[in-house]
Amino acid sequence: MDINYIHNLFLKCSSVSIDTRKIETNSLFVAIKGERFDANTFAREALEKGASYVIIDDESYFIDQRTILVQDSLTTLQNLAKFHREYLKLPIIALTGSNGKTTTKELINVVLSKKFNTKATVGNFNNHIGVPLTLLSFTSETEIGIVEMGANHKKEIEFLCELATPDYGYITNFGKAHLEGFGGVEGVIEGKSEMYNFLSANDKLAFINLEDPIQVEKSIAFKNYSFGINKTNADVTITSVKANPFVEVQYSNVTISTQLIGLYNANNINAALTIGKYFNVDDVAIKEALESYVPENNRSQLLTKGTNQIILDAYNANPSSMAVAIENFLQLDNSNKVMILGDMFELGDESLTEHKAIVTMLSENENVMCYFIGFAFYTNKLEKSNFLFYKTFEEFSNNFSKTNINNSSILIKGSRGMALERTLEFMS
Repeated sequence: MDINYIHNLFLKCSSVSIDTRKIETNSLFVAIKGERFDANTFAREALEKGASYVIIDDESYFIDQRTILVQDSLTTLQNLAKFHREYLKLPIIALTGSNGKTTTKELINVVLSKKFNTKATVGNFNNHIGVPLTLLSFTSETEIGIVEMGANHKKEIEFLCELATPDYGYITNFGKAHLEGFGGVEGVIEGKSEMYNFLSANDKLAFINLEDPIQVEKSIAFKNYSFGINKTNADVTITSVKANPFVEVQYSNVTISTQLIGLYNANNINAALTIGKYFNVDDVAIKEALESYVPENNRSQLLTKGTNQIILDAYNANPSSMAVAIENFLQLDNSNKVMILGDMFELGDESLTEHKAIVTMLSENENVMCYFIGFAFYTNKLEKSNFLFYKTFEEFSNNFSKTNINNSSILIKGSRGMALERTLEFMS
């Protein structure tokens, strides 16, 4: 089936969907096969719910002229997205990294939206399916597109860049995330740097954090626009960064007091500030945007439950993000501190070693009550009066629900699969 023909049909539709539970009237439904389902079986249901056209790759589910039969639905979705991106010819900013991608994407979006009609990745739709859906959400009204790219193995960022063909790129950092798929930290660096390779090969521009030695080293090879703290060679110089618990940054004569917790968010803020400056967003507008942003979806949220102040950072975790979250938490003023830490996933052969490193990191601290949840942490169990280890969340919740914690600061941090936000149910 000709992709130009499919694109013309797509332009007549209001949206694209891959889930019949979220079908909109006059949408284009793309039936993608998953590990546990075959969306071809939902083609008729999609039309009945209001879809104008359905794309299928199994002819036994052909219905009528509203059915578009292709060889592979996922490949067609990706090709359609690439075609649409080339059709619109709008500037696109892509970003990836081990930690902070989604927060940075949201901050860039709120800053640039002060001047431009922007459209950004929704949530964390950042993979081989999410990126095409993001590209297809852009319209002729979109002035700048912001695309988050995630990866858990090499060549994935390369593939996503070929789809989105970004004009600008930013890598938040190179941390210990998805070590199993990347084959170690060096693999992470190589995989994330695929974005730099694309930008360099196509004479595009990267935004660079001069506080990161890896970014500094690699930036020699391509055009860049940089930021740094008191760096005279930076395009944008941040003069001060502090946090207790909220991050405050200064540049020129502007002070920005954000609602983001922890110094680990400073680079995310500084990147958005820098990109705003590059696109000539007014200083006052940048300040308003960054100060009004409130994190959600379990990402560095500051909550109050009874007499306790809670940092809920349970969206995801890896050794790098876990370490900086703990370091930031230990610096807080409150003398009554509690940590609830869950297993970090996708670490492969390094899992037990990395979990042991976190336990060891905290072993010298006698003043913080630490709850460790999950098999990997439990395997590294230490006998300490302020350490409690549980193999499962259920074991933890049965005990924690009987515990009274008051007037404390509490950090909740773990991988998404641990769903540690459930802990809030046991706090008054």
